[in-house]
Amino acid sequence: MYQLTILKPNIQSQIINVATIPQRSPFRFPGGKTWLVPIIRKWLSNYDTKKITLVEPFAGGGIISLTAAFEDLAKRIIMIELDEQVAAVWKTIFSEHNKNLADKIINFELSTNNAKEVLEKQHKNTYDLAFATILRNRIYHGGIITKGSGLMKNGENGNGIKSRWYPETLYNRIRDIAAIKHKISFFEGNAFKFINRYIKNKNFYFFIDPPYTIAGKRLYTHFDIDHEKLFYLVSNIKGHYMMTYDDTDEIRQLAAKYNLPFFQIPMKTTHNINKYELIITDCNQLLI
Repeated sequence: MYQLTILKPNIQSQIINVATIPQRSPFRFPGGKTWLVPIIRKWLSNYDTKKITLVEPFAGGGIISLTAAFEDLAKRIIMIELDEQVAAVWKTIFSEHNKNLADKIINFELSTNNAKEVLEKQHKNTYDLAFATILRNRIYHGGIITKGSGLMKNGENGNGIKSRWYPETLYNRIRDIAAIKHKISFFEGNAFKFINRYIKNKNFYFFIDPPYTIAGKRLYTHFDIDHEKLFYLVSNIKGHYMMTYDDTDEIRQLAAKYNLPFFQIPMKTTHNINKYELIITDCNQLLI
């Protein structure tokens, strides 16, 4: 039997209005962490940000890494992503081809036929895969790019696949990211490998948002991870950490087993359903 360490957050407990948070990412993913940005700001601001290397091993849409880069919340940011499609986007944005990608998006004439022509091709290079991935993310139901997902039908106000296709916005976001890309290192690879690599460095701070135990299979290509191994690794981090998870008995038991403090935080899903997630962190300043 393990002892749960449930702590009360010393932060505002109201649901965050994500419309008040700068939207930095070119992606729209269910389970995105825009709502967590105010807490991330408070977390990192407790430390000497000029010394922090922020590591995001499950980068996904990258909103936390991007926020840290734009707002100077860390000296350096390391993003890691295993999914080949998502990685292609980040590789391209952080390369000399970012403007080509932005131009292709803004000049693309979106129609069902044109979209299918792009998505049904075998993409032979990273740049083409990056464009196809952004297109898929923007016109597939819920932004889900895993196998089994498909084109939006009705979309917002009956606009179908054009509901979430904002070429000017995407162009500006990609170009804005390109302007701060010198702050960010991106690696395509396994999160566990990189956590192990940096685990002993006291100036490396980890924001960890893994595939959740409940909805992971539906939302992620690489959903099947060893959650207990992840908790073990986090318990050995020499720097600081913040990890988010769905609030389940399994996760609470793992937190207790590895003596990782946590608290509940309210959030609203993309379907406007109020729910709670767990924030697992060693930051005492967030807790009372």
